[in-house]
Amino acid sequence: MSLIIKNGRVVTASEDFTGDIFIEGETISSIGKDLQYPADQIINAEGLLIFPGGIDPHVHLDMPFMGTFSSDNYESGTTAALHGGTTMVIDFILQTQGKSLYSALEEWRGRSDGNAMCDYSFHMAVTDFNENTRREIRDLVEKEGITSFKTFMAYKGALMIDDRQMIGLMNEVRDCGGMVTVHATNGDMIDYLVSKHRAEGKLTPLYHYLSQPEITESEAAGRFVDMAYHTGVRSYIVHLTCEGALNQVREATMRNQKVNVETCIQYLLLDASLYENDNEGAKWVMSPPLRQKKDQETLWAGIQQGLVQVVGTDHCPFMWEQKLMGEKDFSKIPNGHPAIEHRMELLYSEGVKKGRISINKFVELTSTNAAKIFGMFPRKGNLGIGADADLVIFDQEKKHTISAKTHHMNVDYSAYEGWEVTGKVSSVVSRGKIAVSDGKLNVAKGHGQFIARKTI
Repeated sequence: MSLIIKNGRVVTASEDFTGDIFIEGETISSIGKDLQYPADQIINAEGLLIFPGGIDPHVHLDMPFMGTFSSDNYESGTTAALHGGTTMVIDFILQTQGKSLYSALEEWRGRSDGNAMCDYSFHMAVTDFNENTRREIRDLVEKEGITSFKTFMAYKGALMIDDRQMIGLMNEVRDCGGMVTVHATNGDMIDYLVSKHRAEGKLTPLYHYLSQPEITESEAAGRFVDMAYHTGVRSYIVHLTCEGALNQVREATMRNQKVNVETCIQYLLLDASLYENDNEGAKWVMSPPLRQKKDQETLWAGIQQGLVQVVGTDHCPFMWEQKLMGEKDFSKIPNGHPAIEHRMELLYSEGVKKGRISINKFVELTSTNAAKIFGMFPRKGNLGIGADADLVIFDQEKKHTISAKTHHMNVDYSAYEGWEVTGKVSSVVSRGKIAVSDGKLNVAKGHGQFIARKTI
């Protein structure tokens, strides 16, 4: 099958021109003006934008957490991703303490294989680093194409590892050419504050936020950055939220250290005042929590300064009934919120349309940088000859309103209910197939493939 997209404004991380894209099979075959190739399908994109399909490197699909599971599985979560212009996700495998990394991989493959609508890959979250798990890392990198290893400095007693394990993991991953990523908040401080607030009868969602003050993130970020500097491992901080943590990264550049940084769309747009609503505050209970207005300003500035390279989602939805597990105790509220479908449209509307970022920076943040950092470029995140034909056709002027009534995520509320957005996905092409057009899904379950990644 072949497809030609005519007369669109083609935007990449470095280019911006009007032209045509010819696709044969699953890859881009030619790009230029007035292409005359015969094609099985033709899309006239005049007046519309064409940019690389989004890559969301931080999602949690069908994830076990606090006695329940996130409500989007691979089918529903990747369906929602496609509707929002995201054609590739990277999910997190969570090792069970006491078990092997490979046993966790098999568990996640059981959820993903044959169920994904868009392409996907995995990060491996190491929650129990020991001699046995150390020996698995090279095979995961070289045989499985899993090159990034997640660590938690929080969730004490469940996912958290100590600094000794962190250093050991960093050394092994460095020697294998991989990357260590981190949830950087101080688990001991948070555990103490949670216990203190519960003992004092302070149990509303506001105290989730107050149990994780900015210092818990900035301290852990600085400690991680120092350990990464000492070991020389490639490093990446997930969902960075605040001024203090970003300043730790900024200071690291003074010694010529490179730290990759991701923030998430919610930290750019939402703030901690939402937790003051006792009835609905649970909607925004996530870790790290939402921060202050000054932190939003810092993150937007960090994007412009090149300190923040990626905007993801940390998509981890729970039904309202699940959130109500913590109705009388904030510490029992499942952490996470739904965003996989709205990341790109929100960032375009609030970033590009409001002059905070350029359209080329938008492509970097939503696609190209993640492809480069995680070893998928130029196959992904790229509108180039030979690249996978993953692209979005986008109506930059179309206005719409976000609502749980119209989204495709398997969750019964929206964190952005009533949010007016300018710019909407018109069509999505995934590996040469028109996956979404005019709001209709056109690919079958299992279209999405696992993407093995390379070391950098």
